[in-house]
Amino acid sequence: MDLVQSEVAAVLGHQSGAAVDPVRAFKDLGFDSLTAVDLRNRLNRATALTLPATVVFDHPSPSALTAYVREQVLGESGEQDLAPRSARAVVADEPIAIVGMGCRYPGGVASPEALWDLLSASGDAISAFPADRGWDLDGLFDDRGVDRAGSSYVCEGGFLHDAAEFDAGLFGISPREALAMDPQQRLLLETSWEALERAGLDPLSLRGSATGVFAGVSANGYVVGQEDEADSETGGYLLTGSTPSVASGRLSYVLGLEGPAVSVDTACS
Repeated sequence: MDLVQSEVAAVLGHQSGAAVDPVRAFKDLGFDSLTAVDLRNRLNRATALTLPATVVFDHPSPSALTAYVREQVLGESGEQDLAPRSARAVVADEPIAIVGMGCRYPGGVASPEALWDLLSASGDAISAFPADRGWDLDGLFDDRGVDRAGSSYVCEGGFLHDAAEFDAGLFGISPREALAMDPQQRLLLETSWEALERAGLDPLSLRGSATGVFAGVSANGYVVGQEDEADSETGGYLLTGSTPSVASGRLSYVLGLEGPAVSVDTACS
């Protein structure tokens, strides 16, 4: 690991290997095709191995690459650890169990306990329009009905008032990419992380496991209006940020999960 981290640091211009996160993907660390080959060449010289030019893409993090290099140096194929997923499956006959939960609902609900409190108190989760969405609130409300396009004949609704508060750095996402992400993707990351913690699990401990992600999502038009600002604000992130099918895969990618990743949109059903 020390060798890989030091060579990665040299390629990226860091002072030491300690600056290199061993579980962060090379792409997120700043690698491209040219620097990937540079790292391969450096490792070949350091280890006398003949690593393939695609080694950084085949083993896309310092920890994964370290494991592969170690196997090559010690003459181990590692095949004994690479049994098919079906061969490692455990057949269980008990019902599905919910062991952790995370949630976000209108009315300031950010935990299962807060949801229960709201319901048990017959609370009201409806509020005025939020002021942090860039909406023209003065021009939005029109009590004459729906005669004016782009207007609303109500001035209240159910809103997630903290939806704009997202800790992008926790998930290894840049602020610019976070801006292009459909809030559904951001909320999925947050609530899934919390659900795992509530189950007594370190979310990052599942890296490399066959854990699956099944997410219900729906297109909501978040990208509309951002296209003109794409070059300066959100660059090439709008497509992956606004496509519903990406949501489950994004969570799998962030946590390093290797099971199925399925996004389900059944529309009005």
